[in-house]
Amino acid sequence: MASFNSDHHGDPEILVQKNNPVVTTLTLNRPRKLNALSLPMLSRLSELFLGYEHDAVLKLVILKANGKAFSSGGDVAFVARHLYNGNLRAALKAFETAYTLMYLVATKTTPQVSFLNGMAMGTGAGLSIHGSFRVATENTVFAMPETALGGLPDVGSSYFLSRLPGFFGEYLGLTGARLDGPEMLALGLATHFVPSSKLAPLEEAPVRKLGASSMNTRSSDDYAVISAILDGYSEQPAPKVKSAYHYMDVIDKCFSKSTVEEILTSL
Repeated sequence: MASFNSDHHGDPEILVQKNNPVVTTLTLNRPRKLNALSLPMLSRLSELFLGYEHDAVLKLVILKANGKAFSSGGDVAFVARHLYNGNLRAALKAFETAYTLMYLVATKTTPQVSFLNGMAMGTGAGLSIHGSFRVATENTVFAMPETALGGLPDVGSSYFLSRLPGFFGEYLGLTGARLDGPEMLALGLATHFVPSSKLAPLEEAPVRKLGASSMNTRSSDDYAVISAILDGYSEQPAPKVKSAYHYMDVIDKCFSKSTVEEILTSL
């Protein structure tokens, strides 16, 4: 029987569902704000992930969200409000907490599967892409839109954007262009594509299979088991005809320039 808990402050922005001793589901639960990651949410996720590293029985963390968005990113309104009021320390604390969490997601040993069923942008993208497995759906919308706010792509995006084919990472980072699920899969930002109608049975599958394993503690075999489960539900949709993915040669020609001025001229 799964058990549900809000976080220790009584704030239900992060829901914790312990399916069984080996699989736990974390749900971002701020749907009216498109699951924008508040400072308490970032802090709570860090606390949970750190705790899971010391849980030798836990084999998988599933990360998903309530509402139409996985996460629109960090809580920009929170940062802007504190900056407007001259509270630089509070604003910087939000960035420090977010960056520390991204590092933790990227280096922790507990496998993580993220269901990107909806908007996954900025910090929300970092929270998932640095994890082990990223499941896109037909509803997924990815972007690093910080340039539209006068900022730059952060949360470790220089790591995953620089590893995209050609100069596609420069294109995404400078323009904030949006990608859908098939594009994310084609570029390697998503590890799997699963229709949203199959997410519920997909979530149940590792609870059954990992829970039935004869191994009572986490092992390297768990990754193979999880990957095989995801493969069983995954599809291989092709990017749309007008997708930027099909214009890689043009993107490489323009975004390979040394300066933004040269890129603009080339465009």
